[in-house]
Amino acid sequence: MEIRPCRAADVPLLDRHIPNPGAPARHADRFARQEAGLGTYLLAWRDGVPVGYGQVRWDGCAAPEVRAVLGDCPELNGLDVWPEGFRGQGIGTALVHAAEALVRERGGTALGLGVAHDNPRAAALYARLGYEAAVTYTDRYGWTDAEGRTHACADACIFLVRSLAVRGG
Repeated sequence: MEIRPCRAADVPLLDRHIPNPGAPARHADRFARQEAGLGTYLLAWRDGVPVGYGQVRWDGCAAPEVRAVLGDCPELNGLDVWPEGFRGQGIGTALVHAAEALVRERGGTALGLGVAHDNPRAAALYARLGYEAAVTYTDRYGWTDAEGRTHACADACIFLVRSLAVRGG
């Protein structure tokens, strides 16, 4: 498995192998954030095929509840492994570790991520990796479907944080 930042040529492959009919521009939008210097869109590859992704948002979580407590703590956003049959094979863990390494390389001392209350499998992974609850919040987001209709969503979440500071001995 290889994990690396997204390249322009990857976006069509992502759309083909990890489609999102509800938000068809999701991969392009995340790549655009990366190109603007606001994030790093990490991709996991197996045998030349994308099998997972997650975006480090350098400007932190957009939710005001999280920003009030943690400011601009970098956030790992939108972590996903696809197809579902690949979940539980270490791809998500590898993406989290790659995000942590990027934050450390930039001199960061913590990484946060949100998890919906109705996603216990992801919550268990993050707890196993050392992430701890920091603040509850509502993740509000929207998307436009293929017919041009805009949809608004709100998910009850908890924002978790892991200290990346090196502990002395």
